[in-house]
Amino acid sequence: MRKRNLIWLIPVSIILLFSAAVGCYVAYAFIAYERLPEEMNLEIGVPSTGIRSSQLLRQGAVYTAVSYNIGFGAYTPEFSFFMDGGTESVAASAESVKATVGGAAECVRNLDPDFALFQEVDLKATRSYYINESALLDTFFPEYYHAFAVNYDSPFLFYPILQPHGRTKAGLATYSRYPIVSAIRYALPISEYFDKFFDLDRCYAVLKIPVENGKFLDLYHVHLSAYSEDAKIREGQTLKLMSALKESYDAGNYVICAGDFNHDMKNPTQTTEKIFSWAHVFPRETLPESFRIVQDALPDEERFDMPDSSRNSDIPYDPEKTLTITLDAFIVSDTVETVDYYVINHGFLFSDHQPVVFSFRLK
Repeated sequence: MRKRNLIWLIPVSIILLFSAAVGCYVAYAFIAYERLPEEMNLEIGVPSTGIRSSQLLRQGAVYTAVSYNIGFGAYTPEFSFFMDGGTESVAASAESVKATVGGAAECVRNLDPDFALFQEVDLKATRSYYINESALLDTFFPEYYHAFAVNYDSPFLFYPILQPHGRTKAGLATYSRYPIVSAIRYALPISEYFDKFFDLDRCYAVLKIPVENGKFLDLYHVHLSAYSEDAKIREGQTLKLMSALKESYDAGNYVICAGDFNHDMKNPTQTTEKIFSWAHVFPRETLPESFRIVQDALPDEERFDMPDSSRNSDIPYDPEKTLTITLDAFIVSDTVETVDYYVINHGFLFSDHQPVVFSFRLK
């Protein structure tokens, strides 16, 4: 009888221990999770080399901005991501992270932009071997003013079990050849339930850059939620962002908003058979009057022939099989004139995204 009881006791003990471990982890995740404040002033970095420009933006001059989600330095063409149905949860190696981030930075650097906006830049993360990618980017843009907004700072995610995604602190790195007089991070609505540990915190940053005529260029840098299935969260984020754009415009400023919107920004109607959480059609009806998605104003042939800016990461990149969608875009006020707009198609060499280039004039 005692032996029979012992046989039952072993699996029951294992189940109880496993349940206790899961309970402790869930408690840790909730206790460790803390949203950043609704509004935060960001530190503005000044050029570390060369002459610090005091030149102001001018009406009629042509400027270029580049937006690029660098995918935390993990996305070589061979990389597939577990959250998209792939197999990997961390980068291949620390050396791979440095090479990939460096390659992305060099690609943008060669464009000689006036403004460079990078999303998914890790400061301290298990998935990228705790490499400070913001500091690495700084070395490529030493003569630029810059600001960094933490998008999310998550507790340790113990999933997948065999190779946990781990802790993640990442955000938005913005570079400007022209002086930045103000940089503020604003929080966006997110889920209040357990799925917040998968979609993490979200924000947008607003940088004010003076113009000779006494106005400002309000440069918005954004990275919206990717994995929220809650339509109210997507709607809440979009409406808050659009309201802020209108407020900037009503104040008399030029407005440019760029980044990874995690919406289909090319197509006005749904074109994919399966609607991914990160690829719902952008709700154009929420755009304030006097604003447009830059790509929407292009001739249809040019617009639809343009390469997509993002790939699905369920499999390694295969140009014949991989689903591609344009998630990255520029939204601008009618006081900003388009000179040129294109996506650099390099086969997703350094990320699951490709750089979007926008040249413009201030009217």
